[in-house]
Amino acid sequence: MANGLERNGRRRVFNRRWLYVFAYLMLVFVLSAQPNLHVPGDVPYRDKFVHVLEYGGLGWLVYRAVIVSWPDAGATRRAVLSILALSAVGAIDEKFQAGVPGRDSSVFDWAADTVGVSLAQVISVALEKRRGVS
Repeated sequence: MANGLERNGRRRVFNRRWLYVFAYLMLVFVLSAQPNLHVPGDVPYRDKFVHVLEYGGLGWLVYRAVIVSWPDAGATRRAVLSILALSAVGAIDEKFQAGVPGRDSSVFDWAADTVGVSLAQVISVALEKRRGVS
């Protein structure tokens, strides 16, 4: 498989793992577009925890798509590029939220997004190396 496409006879078929990534991204932006959406409860920094989980899930899905799409790229290279790309997505998401009534946008939310992606990538790479895949 190269570039997220696999050969199926004479035609190319998009790697379905990328469909999961795009569906998850759509969900992230649909939730970001909801006015006055807040995390319930009274635990301090609960919204940061949700950002870490949300983008950790996205990071895991991207890891699964990238490892199949670019198997010859080293695990570290895939992880670093994924972190950079998804950190940019987190920044775009925060900028988008700034225009939604009743929603907050902050650099700390973006940092939590980046932490979630980074944790997902580090754990995935460690597990990959442990299994001896790369």
